[in-house]
Amino acid sequence: MAIQRLHTNHRMSQIVIHQNTVYLAGQVAADDDLAKDAAEQTRSTLVEIEKLLAEAGTDKTNILSVTIYLKDIDADFEAMNSVWDQWLPAGTAPVRATVEAKLCEPEILVEMSVVAALP
Repeated sequence: MAIQRLHTNHRMSQIVIHQNTVYLAGQVAADDDLAKDAAEQTRSTLVEIEKLLAEAGTDKTNILSVTIYLKDIDADFEAMNSVWDQWLPAGTAPVRATVEAKLCEPEILVEMSVVAALP
């Protein structure tokens, strides 16, 4: 099976599909939500992830793993995790890792990278 790449530029692809697995590049909140707190940025990031998953032919119930990067894990983990727990349907929890990281822009508090299966 060929590798499918969607929304590709010279640095990365937003979506890569290979052997019934979908890989999403690191996603952040929409530009107009970057001035908001970690909970709002998490909600906005998850909206963007849902759109890309749908475009790839899958949804959040098929997520295999998520890597979540937080600018300040001590300050933002609780807010991010509360939104995450409400967003993810019961019984579909993926393997996941949360990692503190220095992100590329000071406004970005949350970034998520997703691996999901195609149904």
